[in-house]
Parts: sequence; C-alpha cells; structure tokens
Amino acid sequence: MHALDHVPPRLRPDLVALAAAQEGVVSRRQLHRLGITRWMIAANLRAQRWRLHGRQSICLHTGPLSAASMRWHGVIEAGPRAAIDGVSALQAAGLTGFTIDHVRVSVPRGAPAVRRPGLVVRQTRRLQRADVVPTGLPRVRVPIAAVRAALWAVSAKQAATVLAMVVQQGLCTPQAIAESLLTVRRHARKKLLEAVLIDLLDGAQAMGELDFARLCRQHGLPAPDRQVVRRTSRGTAYLDVYWLAYRLVVEVDGIHHLEAPAVVSDALRQNELSLASDTVLRLPLLGLRVAPAQFMRQVRDGLVAGGWTDPLAS
Repeated sequence: MHALDHVPPRLRPDLVALAAAQEGVVSRRQLHRLGITRWMIAANLRAQRWRLHGRQSICLHTGPLSAASMRWHGVIEAGPRAAIDGVSALQAAGLTGFTIDHVRVSVPRGAPAVRRPGLVVRQTRRLQRADVVPTGLPRVRVPIAAVRAALWAVSAKQAATVLAMVVQQGLCTPQAIAESLLTVRRHARKKLLEAVLIDLLDGAQAMGELDFARLCRQHGLPAPDRQVVRRTSRGTAYLDVYWLAYRLVVEVDGIHHLEAPAVVSDALRQNELSLASDTVLRLPLLGLRVAPAQFMRQVRDGLVAGGWTDPLAS
C-alpha cells in the first residue's frame, strides 16, 4: 500500500507535489495547511507509513534520508528563518567531490537552539534575508556560502580547496566570491582567502612566480632563472622557473591549467622536457598558500638530484 493511500483523495495531489519538491520531507505546519489534521498525521506515524524526524519534520516514507532530504530536514527543524549554509548550501547548488558528515544550517540570533544528529545549527549575525535564494530549499547564495565554507573549514588547505572547487565546477565566478568576502571585516583567515581569490581570478601568474622566488630565498635555495625560453618540437615554451645548471624546471600552475586543453598541452610539454633530461616539478598556486614547506622540500630534493650542494646538509 502506498504511503499516501490513507490521505483523503482530494488532498493527495497537493501533498504529492509538496513531497516531490521537498525530497519527501515536510513539516507539520505544511501538512496542516494542506488540510491534513493532527489525527491523520498521528495515524500515519503510528502505522509506520510515515516517519517523524525530530519534532517538526515528517518523512512521507520510512526509508533512510538522502543527503537532499537531510537538508530539508535541517531547515524545517531549525525554524522558519533557517537556511542551509556553507558547504551544505554549495552541495545543494550542485557542488560535487567535497564531502562532510553533517548538514550546516544558519539561523538568526535569538532563534531557538536545535540539536539533532547529522545537523549543525548555528546562530549568526551575518544571515540576512537577501542572502537566501528566494525559491526552493532555503539556502544561502553560492558566493556567500563559498566564503563561509572557507572561513569555517578545518584547515587552510580545505579552505583553499573549497573555493577552487566552486570556481572550477562553474557554480560561481571568483569575482562574485571576492565581492562577498568584502563584507567580512575581521577574520584570522581573511588574508588567506584574499590571496587564494587573487589566484583564482588568474590575474596573479606573475605574482605566483614572485612568491616562489621569495620562498627560494626563505628556504636557502639558489636563485632560479625565471621565464626561460626553450625550443621544443611543439614550438616555443616559456618555462616559469628554471635552474639551467641543475636541469630543474618548476611550473607554477594557475587555475587555468586545470582546463582540459591546458592539461593536454602541459602534459605534452612536460613529457618533452623530461625526455630532454630536465626534471619537471609542478607547483599549483594554491600550493604556495597551503603547503609551501612540502613543495619547497621537493624543489630542494630536485636541485640536489641535479648536482646542487645543499649547505644545510653539511
């Protein structure tokens, strides 16, 4: 028997439409508005045709909640002014490949506290009505959600990664994220996000190389020959960083290197340089932000392999 067979026939079309729009999860208030009484609700719950999750959200089937259903469960439980935020909002907008073990919900200051498994509900002064998409699942707009996801990330690396993924997957432009970041007055991670967004805007290829030269000095490495021109079978190649004496190439990759044509071109160029006995290391610009020590360790190893004498090794 279908889970809605015990609902009066005149109420079923509206209930079916609501369930479809909300991934099978509805609120008590919504059911009452459709004309479904508390006694009907109690009867369906008692007969285990429906399942109560929390105090206000009712799933119109008894199976497990999907990720999308959990988001509706979250906003219903958190109250009428709640909105999915951070990574959860980005996932609702289409972000893939980034997983979290909870649904993040933001509510205005003064909203009742909610504690439910799988939900993280936080009060915030930053939640404004204009921040929330006007239709469908109440969720924070992508640029704002991206900034908050980065601010709430567990590490600098995760913060940079989520911003890059949002841009790479076409959910939002880096310009829009940068505009949203302007509303953040003070935060320990703000400068990092500004630097990452400059990289994502792709107006900072030269800046990445300058940063790399600075890192070489900080780590006691010899100054490289930058932007060296090489002739290959595919034409002229401009190498970002090159130590001729040690046959070591470092390519500083901006976000455009992740696009399909660039990936193919970069791979062909790297292979040809490697066949000519040059060692080629790739350094994403994000690497300069979140893992400089690890990358510079690899550069040091590459120089030593090419014959450089490391003064720190003596």
